[in-house]
Amino acid sequence: MPFYRPMNRFAGLILAGGRSSRMGGEMPKALIELAGTTLLARAVAALAPQVGDLAINLPPGLGLPDLALPVVHDESTTFDGPLAGVLAGLVRAMTLPSSPTHLLTVPVDLPFLPTGLADALAAGADGSDTILFAEGPSGKARLCALWPLSVAPRLRAFLDGGTERRVGAFLAAEGARGVPFAPIRIGAGTVDPFFNINTPDDLSFAAELIGSGRP
Repeated sequence: MPFYRPMNRFAGLILAGGRSSRMGGEMPKALIELAGTTLLARAVAALAPQVGDLAINLPPGLGLPDLALPVVHDESTTFDGPLAGVLAGLVRAMTLPSSPTHLLTVPVDLPFLPTGLADALAAGADGSDTILFAEGPSGKARLCALWPLSVAPRLRAFLDGGTERRVGAFLAAEGARGVPFAPIRIGAGTVDPFFNINTPDDLSFAAELIGSGRP
């Protein structure tokens, strides 16, 4: 049976640990500007209304100036990929006085995140211990996901168990379920709501889309 929630039952985490190598690596991807606004600011604007608490995940050694958000660093001193960030977010969420049941994660480089992401994922759940992730028209968006806090010990064991770090491998082992999302309309066309910016060409494409009529 689907479950529904008051906003404060979900904590939120923006994953901003990518190395931005395909963007040239000159600055953290979170601070790259799109249509006059940083990718981080766009992610905050989309996610903050959907959760009761919001933080940003950064890998060890990386800082961002003037953040108005709590920062969660990976526990490991090495770069262990996005699942290390998810684990750090789950651990932090368990300490919050609001006692959230789930953690909603999104990567920082998705400029068109749905404003109803949390509700759509929650409505697709068939149990409180199920991980839900988004599926856009172009494929799975595995890190746009709703993680029950109860998954933290299993995720820690997965990361401690060897060299496997792939998000898809963990989600498959957990029996995670995908929730489909339709394209969103921009001007006269449509785009995957989980379109992500990896290269300068992606950034230019997103800017053109916004210029063509995104609200």
